Amino acid sequence: MRPDEFLRALHLLPTPLHDRAVALRAYVRPTWCDDCQQIGDALNLALTAYYDELGSTRQLLDTADRLAARHGAACRPQPNQQRGRGRIGRWAGRSAPLVAATDASWKGRAGGIGYVVSDGHYGLRSRGTGRLDPTGVARVLINELRAVDFLLSAYDEVPAGMTVLLDSLVALRYLHRWQARDTGAMPAGYSLRARRWAAQPTLVRLAEAVGQRPDLCFQHVKGHVGHALNEAADGLCHMARRRLDETFDVRPRAHALVDAFLSDWHASLAR
Repeated sequence: MRPDEFLRALHLLPTPLHDRAVALRAYVRPTWCDDCQQIGDALNLALTAYYDELGSTRQLLDTADRLAARHGAACRPQPNQQRGRGRIGRWAGRSAPLVAATDASWKGRAGGIGYVVSDGHYGLRSRGTGRLDPTGVARVLINELRAVDFLLSAYDEVPAGMTVLLDSLVALRYLHRWQARDTGAMPAGYSLRARRWAAQPTLVRLAEAVGQRPDLCFQHVKGHVGHALNEAADGLCHMARRRLDETFDVRPRAHALVDAFLSDWHASLAR
């Protein structure tokens, strides 16, 4: 629920319920804490339920209050808990070594990248073009590689032996070259000029990181054939791209999409 939607729904509540919802507002912000996320989900549902049934709103606020009392104050975001990242806690610890998928989408001047990991982590990010855009002519390829960087940067230390699936053979060749220490290889047209917002260009940083991690396994997966992790990453990057032109609440949609595809993935492993 966006902040403006939260405030509109909040003002519709009678005073006692309004005050209880305000006290829980800190739990609505993006977080990787499963407890905070459960409290925030209950609060969002309470505000939505008010349109149909005031009793349901009261019950959901009771649930949020009870969970908050058990958990304590809302966790402060950590440096890597950036907007656009999330985690579905019920998949934590379900598979090791981990398997992840990344993907990118581009249409016109709008792009999106996404990733999903078998342990429930996921991320999606939008990207537009501007006067100083360093991408160059290989826009799709470079964003496929940026999606891999987005995945790896989610971890303080990338788990050993992680398998990363891509449906771009060209991007996969660059990752294998970088693992072979050919870190100077860059897609045609990609600008290496100094960045104002980072110490290194994204792909330079990624090449160096990949060159130091021979244990990571980068593999090809054919796109659009029903592979659960690839379909999840594809859905996330398309959602991120559309978010530049459309107004909708990304978090619950992304959460539901990832949970559904991870259910399929883990079910297939159990068979």
